[in-house]
Amino acid sequence: MIFWILIAALTAAAALTVLVPFARANAGRSGASLTGAAADAAVYRQQLAEVDKDLERGVIDAEAARAARAEIARRLLSAADAETAEAGSPVLANWPRKLVFVVAAMLLPAGAFGIYTAIGEPDQPDQPLIARLSAPAETQSVQMLVARVERHLADNPNDGEGWAVLAPVYLRMGNAQSAAQAYFNTIRLLGPTAKRQADYGEALTMANNGIVSADANAAFEKSVELDPKMAKARFFLALALGQEGKTDAAVAAWNALLDGADPNEPWVPAAQRQLAELKGGPVAAPGAAGGQGEALPGPSAADVTAAQSMNADDRTAMIRGMVENLAGRLADGGGTVDEWLRLIRAYVVLDDKGKAEEALASARQNLADDAGALSQINAFASEAGL
Repeated sequence: MIFWILIAALTAAAALTVLVPFARANAGRSGASLTGAAADAAVYRQQLAEVDKDLERGVIDAEAARAARAEIARRLLSAADAETAEAGSPVLANWPRKLVFVVAAMLLPAGAFGIYTAIGEPDQPDQPLIARLSAPAETQSVQMLVARVERHLADNPNDGEGWAVLAPVYLRMGNAQSAAQAYFNTIRLLGPTAKRQADYGEALTMANNGIVSADANAAFEKSVELDPKMAKARFFLALALGQEGKTDAAVAAWNALLDGADPNEPWVPAAQRQLAELKGGPVAAPGAAGGQGEALPGPSAADVTAAQSMNADDRTAMIRGMVENLAGRLADGGGTVDEWLRLIRAYVVLDDKGKAEEALASARQNLADDAGALSQINAFASEAGL
């Protein structure tokens, strides 16, 4: 019953928002017309009195006075007729406005009721947030489950297990900042472990666009301290050394990480690419083990020979053509981090900063799920001033 009372009140309010301004506008226009006709009549009467005064003072003669009175009298009669018409026909003048009021007052509620009956569910019971959050987990979306855990943690902020459940979900949803805070709370409440510290550092790195910050580095070091074989922490520590420009130390860290590693581990190809980039040699194809694999395609010997015999303009045109081919291939199907780096570097060498920045943006978009690759891209962009 309360629901229908509320609907009636809202409908009445909606009707009034339409009718009240309309009524005020029409009333204003009627008042302005009536006042104008009466004012004209008063002016003409005043003019008749002024003519008599002028005649008494001898300003005008009797003939001019008669002519002036006749003209003013004609205008006064016309104004009087207009005033009488306005005062005597309010019903006829206002009937369209009244019709609009009646139609709006009837059709607006009727139309709203008809639409709600067709597409609404008046018999459906209320579904407050607390009831939806209490529904069986298997019937809820990921967002609703997250909201459910968040509500629980708002009431129980010291539930470490709740933060531990929420943290990886945040990270998978792309909310790295919230994931880092959730991992921090997990460690604060449940204590540090090698995995928790590594996960916390990873979330901090993702939130920092792939750059290993000081806090993330400290988390990875703590992880390795707790478990010297923690691959994730060692991966990011090696990555941090490369970002800091400590090439020799980074190469040693990557070699130590890859030494004896299972080739099927998902992080191995990324580690191989990082190592090859630091050494300046060919990069193994993704999935290749031990750093061996097919090198990225480059110009053939025939291409090099042909380029040497060209003039500067033709050589530049040839290079641009090869670069555009690479750009087209990457745009169609994506590519590895090394291919994106090659494309960005080529545009930098060609002094085409606009194209380099476009390639950088595309690389970040295509490699958004690969923290190691994203870190390489960001590091090169920083060095190149992009």
